[in-house]
Amino acid sequence: MEVSKYPKYTFTWLGGLVLLGGYIFGSIIIGGMMVLWDVVCRESIQDKEWFVMVANAVVFISMIAAFDFIMVRPTTKKKLSFNFSPANFYTYFLIFPMMIGMMFIGEFITAQIPTTGPFFGDYYKFFEQLMSKLTDDPVIMLITAVVMAPIFEEIIFRGIIQKGLINKGVEPWKAILFASVVFGLVHGNPWQLVGAVLLGCVLGLVYYKTKSLLLPMLLHAFNNLCSSILIFYTKTESFADAFKVSEWVIAIIGIILFSLFYYLFTKKYKVHYSEI
Repeated sequence: MEVSKYPKYTFTWLGGLVLLGGYIFGSIIIGGMMVLWDVVCRESIQDKEWFVMVANAVVFISMIAAFDFIMVRPTTKKKLSFNFSPANFYTYFLIFPMMIGMMFIGEFITAQIPTTGPFFGDYYKFFEQLMSKLTDDPVIMLITAVVMAPIFEEIIFRGIIQKGLINKGVEPWKAILFASVVFGLVHGNPWQLVGAVLLGCVLGLVYYKTKSLLLPMLLHAFNNLCSSILIFYTKTESFADAFKVSEWVIAIIGIILFSLFYYLFTKKYKVHYSEI
């Protein structure tokens, strides 16, 4: 029997607390940076275009490092590492249309969530203001959304949480769903939650089947790149607005794309992947 070079760690409530502790520690570092910058430079670091990018990187790295040094290395005697092997061309041919289909479905469902009214109206305005800060500088936005977020988020949600649950003996579909729901909840608003949960399920399925974290990272980056392009050119992050069609058309196309390529990827494509 071949022994994997990757650590076989598990994810439990304790691992969740460690990730939370890493988040808090990273946030404390950011708080210290803010105070130091204010004293030395006499200005607010939060006004810098790159602040959110740096803050996210510090927090994510703190979370991953905390899980590595507290949960992985003491129990497995190995450092936290993942398989980033590329797949063959046919795999990419199947997973990208499947991802696009789910992106269309997610957009349709999200479009049904109100953006006006006593609660949703105020919340949506706050959400728009928050997002506008991230889109002031296109270069910073692309680095943050298309490069950093896919790498760090896939390591945490698919690499640590989903894989750790499966290693613990949790059924794969339950581990994929749990990691996807948590992934959606951390976005902190209902308009991104739905899409994040649905897309998280696709990312989790691809990771589970291919055993390579590279593929969900590429899919995640593709999704965020499409969202960034839509924001730049339509201001609404909507495929329906970009193509001048109804959301129902987007939904129907999404269902057809996802159903067809999900079937081909999971039922017809008989390729065995291993993580050695």
